[in-house]
Amino acid sequence: MTTLLLPTREHTLEPWTPTRRGTGVPAPGPVTSRTVYAAAHVVADPLAPWDPGQTVTVDWDTTLAFRHHLWSCGLGVAEAMDTAQRGMGLDWTATRQLIRRTGAEARAGGGAWCAGVGTDQLPPGPASIEAIVDAWREQLELVAGEGAIPVVMASRALAAAAKGPDDYHDAYGRLLTGASGPVLLHWLGEQFDPALAGYWGSGDVREAAAELAKLCATHASVIAGVKVSVLDAEVETEFRRSLPPGVACYTGDDFNYPELIAGDSHGHSEALLGIFDPIARVAGAALNRLDAGDTAGFHRLLDPTVALSREIFRAPTRHYKVGVVFLAYLMGHQKHFRMIGGLESARSIVHLSDVLRLADAAGVLSDPELAVERMRPLLAAAGVA
Repeated sequence: MTTLLLPTREHTLEPWTPTRRGTGVPAPGPVTSRTVYAAAHVVADPLAPWDPGQTVTVDWDTTLAFRHHLWSCGLGVAEAMDTAQRGMGLDWTATRQLIRRTGAEARAGGGAWCAGVGTDQLPPGPASIEAIVDAWREQLELVAGEGAIPVVMASRALAAAAKGPDDYHDAYGRLLTGASGPVLLHWLGEQFDPALAGYWGSGDVREAAAELAKLCATHASVIAGVKVSVLDAEVETEFRRSLPPGVACYTGDDFNYPELIAGDSHGHSEALLGIFDPIARVAGAALNRLDAGDTAGFHRLLDPTVALSREIFRAPTRHYKVGVVFLAYLMGHQKHFRMIGGLESARSIVHLSDVLRLADAAGVLSDPELAVERMRPLLAAAGVA
């Protein structure tokens, strides 16, 4: 096996040879004991010019093939979420196509899926509560019409317009009162998007959680679950226990997901996770162990991925998409390491080297030779001999 010289955070070069640990991970089957969605990335067209004002160009064939990969690992697909660069390059025109194309794939033989309902078609600048709700409704109608479970995403426009908790209850109440079917809500913490600071009307995470729990109690008949992405296992566990019967908690905690999915005597979290995109094969195999009642086997497979996830989601957390796409490239799911808007430049070669080491240690690399071959030109471009 070829050895690479990888840069370190100490500004040195360190020899690294893959362990081949990932070649021993069993093939996953459908997951039955938990409801699990992997938030999926999009594959950019590498030849698109990305000039200002240029229409976003997606490699649709490769993007949709990756959704089938996630389904083949026993996971559901969470479409058009922040992992797909919503709010960081993917505009509403491309998002609408993405939802429709994934819907067609799901109907033709895919698996379970849900999709993000946002307000990103609104023009820049202030928006009224009425305009925000109307934007949500437009997207919810599209998502439901394509057969996906709608995931009502936190709205930057609402975060800017709301003066306090009452405005959130008003906006969500208007939307949920008119919803014709079950929806999921999405609480994305400010670590993932600074524009969402103070969401639910409070800068204190526990006070915000209490407001969200009250909203869920009021609209329990239409809210099937809530995705919580605040990177605090204690807060999520407290929130999960406060939910009314029939409203599930979906962990979006990419730092503490094994313990939250495994749960405790009071219950467990379902999952809707960005980290499940690059670790789908390992995650599916781990969840199969949980299906079989083998909690120790579940942790044995999934726990080693946490260090990898914490590196991918390190601050500034919103740039985690770089690590996700980087691993898709290393593992052969796409032919290039390019992202919409050139976002791949948001992380350093040192970070990418750490991701490679940790992916290997976690058993994520199913083809280590390919990963080495694909890492080599990235190192050369960064000036590593």
